[in-house]
Amino acid sequence: MTLQGEDRVLCIEPAKLSDAEAIHSLVTYWADKGDMLHRPIGEIYEAIRDFKVARLDGEVVGTGSLHIMGAELAEVRSLAVAEDVQARGIGAGIVADCLVDARAFGLDRVFALTYKPGFFEKQGFRLANVMEFPQKVWNECVRCPFFTNCKEVAVVLDLEKDLGVPIAR
Repeated sequence: MTLQGEDRVLCIEPAKLSDAEAIHSLVTYWADKGDMLHRPIGEIYEAIRDFKVARLDGEVVGTGSLHIMGAELAEVRSLAVAEDVQARGIGAGIVADCLVDARAFGLDRVFALTYKPGFFEKQGFRLANVMEFPQKVWNECVRCPFFTNCKEVAVVLDLEKDLGVPIAR
């Protein structure tokens, strides 16, 4: 992929342990601005196999993860792209790569909780009620400091129904 007339190489690939600090830095940057929730570095190390990274000329400029919640459901979380390369399709590429994995795992649905639902709607997601995802609400949301005043919006994508792509089983 070429970015705005530049001859720069972008690739999206599974994260490595050595990427944990860069992932944490991106997530913390946007969390400090109030655009996403913080993730402790230990949690990133524990879930490193869930993460994708976007590398631009070898430098991590984006990240996101596909966190499996059960036999049929996963969440796209910690989606963050460096400010200086936003609006160039990097976030969309990370989400697309997560959806490829979701289909390969045979999942039915993928959701996200986001402050930017319009971005996810452009990727084929639709608005949803967070209570459609009780495993998220009762396992994780109840521990969040914003639980009683959450401003995140739930979005969901039914892989087979919304995309028309048969799920591998």
